[in-house]
Amino acid sequence: MVKILRCHGSITERKWFFTFLVLIITSSALILSGCTANTDTKPASDTEADELTIQKIEVIHFHGTNQCTSCILLGEYAEETVNTYYSKELESGKVTFDHVNYDLPENNELAVKYGVTGSSLWLGVYADDGFNKEENINVWYKLNDKQDYMSYLKELIEKRLSGDFS
Repeated sequence: MVKILRCHGSITERKWFFTFLVLIITSSALILSGCTANTDTKPASDTEADELTIQKIEVIHFHGTNQCTSCILLGEYAEETVNTYYSKELESGKVTFDHVNYDLPENNELAVKYGVTGSSLWLGVYADDGFNKEENINVWYKLNDKQDYMSYLKELIEKRLSGDFS
């Protein structure tokens, strides 16, 4: 004869207890995760953005010799954004745009300077504190919406022009 061991309480009571326990643990985790302070932030009056002078921003579409449709589109949208919104800055040299084939030997030095590993969009910012480079991968997710892509890139360039690196 097989004995069936029975825990205290009915199945319904155990389900409610388990649900309540999961709810308490989840709530505690959410509450405690919101209690951590970000010690890296500075008060708005002390930000470096107020102090930096931007000399120049390079917007560079790096690509290989053979490009897929998305890689071509990435560069076309970036060029159109810069030409549409930054004609004065292009004229003065404050903003530059270029398509650079990293496969060509004459572009090797620039590709190494930026750390290019494949088709990508980079911003190089020359400021009082030196040179800052950044690859922007978010633009890849905006290729299906040209206006969203252009708005996003415009806002990013505006931030960099004002010295905001957030």
